[in-house]
Amino acid sequence: MNLLFYAMVTTTGFCGMGMLACLMLNRTARATSRRVAVMIDRNHQAQVAAPQSGELRNNILKVFTWIRERLPIPDDPQLAQRFEQAGLFATSYRDVYLAARVAGPILALAFGSCIAYKRSFWMMSLSGIAYLLPDICLTRLIKRRREKIRLSVPDAIDLLVICVDAGLGMDQAMLRVAQELDKRHPEIHEELLRINREQRAGKLRIEAWQSMAKRTELVEIDAFVNMLMQTERFGTPIARALSNFADGIRQKRRQRAEELAAKTTVKIIFPLVLCIFPSIFIVLLGPPGIAISRGFGSSPN
Repeated sequence: MNLLFYAMVTTTGFCGMGMLACLMLNRTARATSRRVAVMIDRNHQAQVAAPQSGELRNNILKVFTWIRERLPIPDDPQLAQRFEQAGLFATSYRDVYLAARVAGPILALAFGSCIAYKRSFWMMSLSGIAYLLPDICLTRLIKRRREKIRLSVPDAIDLLVICVDAGLGMDQAMLRVAQELDKRHPEIHEELLRINREQRAGKLRIEAWQSMAKRTELVEIDAFVNMLMQTERFGTPIARALSNFADGIRQKRRQRAEELAAKTTVKIIFPLVLCIFPSIFIVLLGPPGIAISRGFGSSPN
């Protein structure tokens, strides 16, 4: 009886583990197939979705452009540079930003006036938040794009080393790397293509590289541009310089990971003190405390 019971429990456990493994593999396979299908059919989906959402988007942008044209706000070069850093190169995005900073506080004032409790406080606070919200969103977009470019630099450098070792020139290698990183790292893809377009328009190669470093404002890109300028100026072999730079990038990446891992010992103190230690104290000291209180309660006076 006991042997049959244990055999049935073991068989049930193995069957459950097998069903769970099949379910997880099936979900992974479906997710992988879905990602592959999305990557393969990306252009087709964009063409299908464009007629549906493109007209509405253009109409909304026209409204913001009309509002922006009626406002006496001069063009700010620093604002245009910030939008380039965020990857928003169209002028319509600036129109949306400026119109939101003007119309947002007005709508916030109207909404705050409808609040009966502390009306003046809500009117001032909501209008201030509405005025600062577009700038906060733009700053977050810049930081997110900058972080994505920083993470894509090692892959781009490795591909550049391979292309240059294969015999391609620096311009052709950058164009080839941009084509290869289209789907995996679209941010660095846009930057490399922009360098190529600027050179075709007649801009010097060094000036195009410096423009990319100014847009990204990353230490890795600055070091990369300085290395390219030195090889261009002094005639250093580009393949050797790229290999050394790739090794340095990998070492910095490893050091950054080790630094983040070392910081976890300090960051984990707060969850331990606030969440885990109280539970441990309750489990360890709770039963003795209850027993002591019962002992004192049952002791004769």
